[in-house]
Amino acid sequence: MVPLLLVLLLALILFGAGFAMKALWWIAVIVLVVWLLGFVVRPTASGGRRGRWYRW
Repeated sequence: MVPLLLVLLLALILFGAGFAMKALWWIAVIVLVVWLLGFVVRPTASGGRRGRWYRW
């Protein structure tokens, strides 16, 4: 009974880790798209130049 429970627990942990990794990949892709859009859609600074969209 104990080995069966250990195998089920291991399967549950691996399934959870796989789901979390897939969710993190989607979040990384969304952040990358927003970051790239920041270079395309930049506000115009004084003098007609394109300003930086980030603060640092």
